[in-house]
Amino acid sequence: MVLPRLRANLDINLSPVADRPGLFIRDFFRYSDAQLIIPPPLIPGLRLFDGTHTELDLQQELIRVLGNPEAGGVAENLVEALSGAGFLENETYAIMKQQRFTAFVESPVLPAAHAGSAYPAEIAPLRSVMQGYFAGAASTQQRVIGIAAPHISPHGGWQSYRAAYQELTPDLRDRTFVVLGTSHYGQPDKFGLTRKPFATPFGTTRVDSALVNELGAQPGVLMEDYCHAVEHSIEFQVVFLQSIFGPDIRILPILCGSFWRGAQLGGAPEVDENVKRFFAALGEIAEREKNRLFWVLGVDMAHMGERYGDKFAAQADRDEMASVRERDMLRIEQINASDARGFWDLIKENGDDLKWCGTSPFYTFMKAVPHARGTTQRYEQWNIDERSVVSFAGISFTS
Repeated sequence: MVLPRLRANLDINLSPVADRPGLFIRDFFRYSDAQLIIPPPLIPGLRLFDGTHTELDLQQELIRVLGNPEAGGVAENLVEALSGAGFLENETYAIMKQQRFTAFVESPVLPAAHAGSAYPAEIAPLRSVMQGYFAGAASTQQRVIGIAAPHISPHGGWQSYRAAYQELTPDLRDRTFVVLGTSHYGQPDKFGLTRKPFATPFGTTRVDSALVNELGAQPGVLMEDYCHAVEHSIEFQVVFLQSIFGPDIRILPILCGSFWRGAQLGGAPEVDENVKRFFAALGEIAEREKNRLFWVLGVDMAHMGERYGDKFAAQADRDEMASVRERDMLRIEQINASDARGFWDLIKENGDDLKWCGTSPFYTFMKAVPHARGTTQRYEQWNIDERSVVSFAGISFTS
């Protein structure tokens, strides 16, 4: 029997469990809640799940690697584990995917996908954690029109979250918070909207349906984008906003896909006509509704080290990461000056070897609100694991 393909849209990293080495596999899209650790001797067998090799090929490969003629049972167990987890492109996965989509469509809200993992799922512990993050916050007393905050796990980036969110004042409570988030799983050159309110442990938000409908009429926009059901870049911002203003904040959530065509064709993102039209539509809304809106960008910056395909082990603020800091700051300078072209020129250098995942929200904001000027409140680098680093910042914007 030919082995099914291993799904291409899985999250595969080194095992975080010290006494269980191997590859840690989970589902980005949460069609399955399963998590597997594949021990080192079985890892070579994974490459045979390509739609061309057979179960016999897998048995022979594991017999060779394990040096055990009785490894046929191991091969069978590996197939069953991967299939049962929904990690293979077969009927089991198709059923899981359809069930998940159906549940998403039928749900009137977006349940908090990361409650219980990235932050507490119960309101009392969550309130306590958030109070701890904001302890010692001191606003610069600017009249801000927007902020950029990380979307790294709050426990890793809380100081930069605080640096950004401490600039918010009570009079902003009734604004529509336009949240521009990185779309980690969506289509390139697309923008993902949803009409569903976010439901977190704090309660349920409102959505500015009129603005969603207006932008949803643009080509290149995906409505009811399933990515909102699993994405963290906007959800984390919602939790911070609710902790300040209460659960029923009004939001306009926009997931910004990567600007693939601009990067491939050597031009700006506007080389894609639909992207250009979206910028114009969002810019019109920004000008028309400017006193009713507040902008929040959920963005991380560089991703360096072995987890992200580099051949070196990255340590925050050391060795290679000192140079990354300098290059990050050059990009941030362009953002703070609202120089979209200068920013994009820096992104294109070396094929964006810094692997900024906040590029699209930053660029979208600069095109929609070109008069904004930024102030960097804090910049950080954080070891997401022992050999990999993510950088991020807290930035406030004035007009």
